[in-house]
Amino acid sequence: QVQLVESGGGLVQPGGSLRLSCAASGFTLASVGIGWFRQAPGKDREGIACISRLTGATVYADSVRGRFTISRDNVKNTVFLQINSLKPEDTAVYYCAAARLRHYFGLGYGGYDTWGQGTLVTVSS
Repeated sequence: QVQLVESGGGLVQPGGSLRLSCAASGFTLASVGIGWFRQAPGKDREGIACISRLTGATVYADSVRGRFTISRDNVKNTVFLQINSLKPEDTAVYYCAAARLRHYFGLGYGGYDTWGQGTLVTVSS
């Protein structure tokens, strides 16, 4: 069964850190582009980071560059998003997505065809 499962979200104070995980089953993460997105209440889904198939090249949105890091563990078939220096405006449901049906590398929502269920990150004191 093809599936993406996110984990690692939670409540964290401003300035804190979390590491989100995106575990895949039914396919190999290293062979597809993977993106992380987030959606805050009342806002559109925003692409924040992506990692390319094979080479592992990365791209970040301006809003998270320097604070978030996307990485991939091919043995665990898992992609991670390390999020540091969290701000209240980072509060959102975070989703990972895979471009399984066609090659894609970028932050566009439409480039991805397989989505996880999301994990909630709440930044509050």
